[in-house]
Amino acid sequence: MSIEPVAGIEPPYYAVVFTSVQRATVDGYAETAARMSALVREVSGFLGYESARTPGGLGITVGYFRDEEAIAAWQRNEEHQAAQRRGRAEWYENYSVHVAKVERSYSFERE
Repeated sequence: MSIEPVAGIEPPYYAVVFTSVQRATVDGYAETAARMSALVREVSGFLGYESARTPGGLGITVGYFRDEEAIAAWQRNEEHQAAQRRGRAEWYENYSVHVAKVERSYSFERE
């Protein structure tokens, strides 16, 4: 599981939820995921992300963005587009993407 700090972000902001099931063979996936993690940080309006994957290949990543323009900038990124093509060709059995506007947010943390 990987978590980037997202606590304390004042709504409204957007959440992009990417849910996927990986194929059995995912050669090159980890390196590409690390590159995407670094690259998305360059997008103005990117706020952070949370990601988890089960041993069976089910994964969910939630990316947080200040506005729809930031999401569109990430979608237009050529390296991101190439990674998406490779994902469809090699890594994923299926995936879905949901974009939601976050109006309210709260959290809990044990001391």
